[in-house]
Amino acid sequence: MNLKKVYWIIWKDIMLEIRAKETIGTMLIFTFLVLVIFAFSFLQPGNRVSSEIIPGIIWVTIAFTGMLGLNRSFLPEKNNDCILGLALAPVEKSMIYFGKVAVNFIFLAGVELLSFPLMAVFFNFRIQGPLLYFILVLLLGTVGFSGTGVFLAALSANTRTSEILLPVVLFPIWIPLILGAVKASGLVLAGRLSDPLWVQSFWSWVRLLAVYDVIFFAVSFMLFDYVLEV
Repeated sequence: MNLKKVYWIIWKDIMLEIRAKETIGTMLIFTFLVLVIFAFSFLQPGNRVSSEIIPGIIWVTIAFTGMLGLNRSFLPEKNNDCILGLALAPVEKSMIYFGKVAVNFIFLAGVELLSFPLMAVFFNFRIQGPLLYFILVLLLGTVGFSGTGVFLAALSANTRTSEILLPVVLFPIWIPLILGAVKASGLVLAGRLSDPLWVQSFWSWVRLLAVYDVIFFAVSFMLFDYVLEV
């Protein structure tokens, strides 16, 4: 793998975002609005939100926020039919894929980093279990969102209704990922990993996330050349 080509794709998209300031700003505003809605929906005066609800709130927020970034993944190339130029560029298509995945991962991870303090304030919770375990779940989930999302965003980029088509196709595929991430992060947040049975359950969900990421990365890597030619 030529990492230099991946680096230039990442650099290009980040520079475009720095100039336009559209994707990150939109994702942050959307995250804030979703958190406010959840806070007013679940939070009762004088009470804390149940620890069983918080993992679902976290990953639903991440999923919907990530969708905004994915819808804009190929927008610069889609304008003026530049996506054809991207397909004809003297770069391995796999490098384009990995570059786009890295950019979306960076954007989504940045939004997560900025939004978690807001979640802690709105829902008055803290991580009861090991922080590194929660970071592991967050990493596997974010990688899975970015990997599958970029592939399907490229597949729908040449359609007229890509903004509508992408969520319809992507959310059913994300179901195992969201389920595993919610279950695993819920065990960490609730501090249940002191029990060996819960530890075994946690690692089962982590393995599900890891297998999901490996399978979809392999499939996307093999088919991405054909997707750009569609």
